[in-house]
Amino acid sequence: MYRAPAVLVLALALAGCADVEGLQSEGDLGTVHAPQSLWKDIHPDPPDPAQKPGTASVVPDLPKVAGLSMRTVNPVSVVRADVTSATEQDGGTGRLVDPRGVQRLALCTQAADGGPDCPVRPPVFHDLTGNGREELITALDLDGRLSELRVYTVQDDGRIARILSRRAVLEGVQVAAEHLAVREPTSNPDHVAVSDYVWDPKAGIMNLTQLTLDDCASSTGAPLGPDAQRCTR
Repeated sequence: MYRAPAVLVLALALAGCADVEGLQSEGDLGTVHAPQSLWKDIHPDPPDPAQKPGTASVVPDLPKVAGLSMRTVNPVSVVRADVTSATEQDGGTGRLVDPRGVQRLALCTQAADGGPDCPVRPPVFHDLTGNGREELITALDLDGRLSELRVYTVQDDGRIARILSRRAVLEGVQVAAEHLAVREPTSNPDHVAVSDYVWDPKAGIMNLTQLTLDDCASSTGAPLGPDAQRCTR
């Protein structure tokens, strides 16, 4: 895996919570200029707890899970209940869920898989928390490009809680042990951004622990492995 220099990683994260004070000199590159802070007197309001995509949130209006197994629940029903609740909380502003989510979910039928036009992806079950119980991993496709990745767990009391929500262009999603990696396109056609989420037992959520760049196989000419996909732009 290609690891970008620190400056590139920080620049990639600048749209999120990167701090320009963390920029470091790359050495003698000719004339060295100190980082310039833009709009340093303007700061966003702190988010409400429900607005944090990494905050665990119990999904209302769902029955408790028998046997604490997520395999016994209907994934479409879980996503529908979560999206409905989030839409009521944000008043349709899109802070918690894209307004198109409700419209897209209307395409789902009462079938177990939601029917052929349902935008909820087939469920994947994987133990991300390390407690021996599998989490439900799925995504709601908003259009042909943008999706909302969602991860749900069953708590000890049987209630279902969302432990990760991420709106992104899902170039790829991978799981390994207690890690979940999300691959997204970048403005550089040679690389994709890789966000690595790891279960945080104290906070009870999936936390972003690492942001790196990886080579795009379709640009480098490297042969594709059995699980690899060509990068999209």
